[in-house]
Amino acid sequence: MALNKKIEELKKRREIILQGGGEKAIEKQVAMGKLTARERIINLLDRNSFTEYDLFVEHDARDFDMDKKTLHGDGVITGTGTIFGAPICIFAQDFTVAGGSLGLMHARKITKIMDHSLKMKVPLIGINDSGGARIQEGVNSLSGYGEIFFRNTLNSGVIPQISVILGPCAGGAVYSPALTDFVFVVDKISKMFITGPEVIKTVLGEDISMEDLGGARVHSEISGNAHFYAESEAECFEQIKKLITFIPWNNLQKAKKFPPKEPKPEYRINDIVPGDPRQPYDVRDVIKAIVDDSDFLEVQERWAENIVIGFGRLAGETVGFICNQPLVLAGVLDVDSSDKAARFIRFCDAFNIPIITLVDLPGYLPGVDQEHAGVIRHGAKVLYAYSEATVPKLTVILRKAYGGGYIAMASRHLRADFVFAWPGAEIAVMGPEGAANIIFRKEIATAVDPEKMRKQKVKEYKQKFANPYVAAARGYIDSVIVPSETRNLLLHAIEVSGNKSVYLPNKKHGIPPF
Repeated sequence: MALNKKIEELKKRREIILQGGGEKAIEKQVAMGKLTARERIINLLDRNSFTEYDLFVEHDARDFDMDKKTLHGDGVITGTGTIFGAPICIFAQDFTVAGGSLGLMHARKITKIMDHSLKMKVPLIGINDSGGARIQEGVNSLSGYGEIFFRNTLNSGVIPQISVILGPCAGGAVYSPALTDFVFVVDKISKMFITGPEVIKTVLGEDISMEDLGGARVHSEISGNAHFYAESEAECFEQIKKLITFIPWNNLQKAKKFPPKEPKPEYRINDIVPGDPRQPYDVRDVIKAIVDDSDFLEVQERWAENIVIGFGRLAGETVGFICNQPLVLAGVLDVDSSDKAARFIRFCDAFNIPIITLVDLPGYLPGVDQEHAGVIRHGAKVLYAYSEATVPKLTVILRKAYGGGYIAMASRHLRADFVFAWPGAEIAVMGPEGAANIIFRKEIATAVDPEKMRKQKVKEYKQKFANPYVAAARGYIDSVIVPSETRNLLLHAIEVSGNKSVYLPNKKHGIPPF
């Protein structure tokens, strides 16, 4: 009988805590178009897979009448579960409990599950929905954030870290998502900013809405802080589930292998790239003509669109793609696209994902704005990332590869393992028109028909230099190939490089051009 009473008491305690901030607070959450913290976890994880820990944790603050307040679970839910059978660690801030504000015990619950994820070598998912630091706890709240940031850095490159912004994430709190590998946002729900609209109005006298300051579209299209954008929480959860299928549990494993599938027949690789080098095309069609089932998961689709990055599979194995996009700015490298590519290269390298680079660019974007924005420093990040990466690196030059852009996009000189070029590839210091105007300036200027002479010299330059055979003759390209041979050659290259090992100088770490 005594045991039964204890069990009943436990059930009642659980029931009270599971109500979060209470009925009114939950109604307010629902009215904002948001799920509760527990609903989010249940919708994201496999059915009946979630096990919660630290359910009975409470704050121990005493100032500002905090000793009179009961905050169930201290405003955050932590535990473990599975997605498609793969184990993960997860936490979700509960906005119905004190606005999800972060106090000392709240932070300790999060850091405890972070430590658990590192120890168990499984991915960590954090759902952020918080008003920020709990002011009543003063420096203890700031201490909590610092402990979280430290663990984000410690876990980086060891386990995948995923941040989901499903409400406000303001002030110092934004630095935790920024330190993680992938950030998911939802339209009209996600808010991220360092200083809120009220502060900006007070300091600068400017009126701006929270949405325009740090909404989902802002971070997906302008700042580049978000990697995936969704219209609803349900769509966001599906995106997370798909990403999980492409990445490994930790840096000691490879991603799960799936049954291989041929690309869909509607993607005819021989017909995608136009013969006219000035005519654009969508490089994603080339990717879909190569990968299994034409299934490509693009990352940061809305930002720095002149480069395309993401995951696909070859023979069932995950590969990462970094591709110039001729549809946008002719596929040039600039400040933002360099940052986008370099970060993705480092993720793939950290988690044993082979890198495939599809090249078609005229070089780096020229202009005063780019120079002043630091295109030299940002562009160097791509060079550093490719040079540092030790996973298999496979490169296909589809069309243009000029100047520094040719070198930067995983050239043999940065130790690409295999480099292929299509027959129409143009590899040179600069484009044929510009080169001919410089090299043959006198001949063109003194010709009876300068325009005719210019066209003749452009043609001559193309025949002598702007083709793949000059580079192939020097061994910088392994083979000039027919487009339809691309998939099979990449499959073979990945198989051959499966046991690749690289011997690097002994050092604590390099110094990237951050």
